[in-house]
Amino acid sequence: MHAFVVDRNPVSFSRARTEARSDRDPLTEDQLRRVAPSIFAEEAHDSRSKRYTYIPTISVLRGLQGEGFEPFMVAQTRVRDDSRREHTKHMLRLRHRSQSVALDTNEIILINSHDGSSAYQMLAGTYRLVCRNGMVCFRADEDIKISHKGNVGERVVSSAYEVLDGFTRVVEEREGMKALTLNAGEQSAFARAALELRFDTDNGKATPVTEAQVLAVRRSEDRADDLWTVTNRVQEALVRGGIDGRLANGRRAATRAVQGIDQNVKLNRALWVLATEMRRMKE
Repeated sequence: MHAFVVDRNPVSFSRARTEARSDRDPLTEDQLRRVAPSIFAEEAHDSRSKRYTYIPTISVLRGLQGEGFEPFMVAQTRVRDDSRREHTKHMLRLRHRSQSVALDTNEIILINSHDGSSAYQMLAGTYRLVCRNGMVCFRADEDIKISHKGNVGERVVSSAYEVLDGFTRVVEEREGMKALTLNAGEQSAFARAALELRFDTDNGKATPVTEAQVLAVRRSEDRADDLWTVTNRVQEALVRGGIDGRLANGRRAATRAVQGIDQNVKLNRALWVLATEMRRMKE
């Protein structure tokens, strides 16, 4: 990764993935456009029918900014077809201005596209400043999906407040994880289950890395045995990749980062479910 500084606020841009993250100050529209031009699409992709309701992401974002929500992370799906680059799936992670910068911060995740590859979605997330991890929380009855059909304008902005209202549960879950200590065997079991979620282990295939590797402590702030810290250590290792491992054919290779928006959200949500279920088993 490389970074440049805007008002002393580091903004990191990934070369391997089309994404950017700012820790303390909101991303500007110029920074958003550099990473995800599809946010600024002025109309739906040519492949969409007349029944398709165009939901302009930039208009939604500006409306949410008027309500106090600001973007701190942006990503866009990489596409082979250049004609879809200005319309493909993209993701924003937003915080409300009322939130102070803290070790763990609540975020609203907005996913949309203008080519039919995604419905408009609003999800709950939490961001850990120490390792720059963006978790995706999960509860099916609190997910918001809006199809590109009919009159959706008012529903789009109000959905942000629906997600915001659900953060009481997220904070309770997070604090409960922090209060729960895992012994070495429990940490290993958690890591083993997480590896099964990340890698294809059908037909008895071994995972390319071990439980100990994904549990490794990377910084002093991660040197704790509570469920929340363990979850974040494992999540960082699996999502970012770069761990030396061995493929099924015996060849050595570093694990790959999770690059796609769908894959990232799916894995993060699965890890959240794994952590919440372990908490319930232990309590």
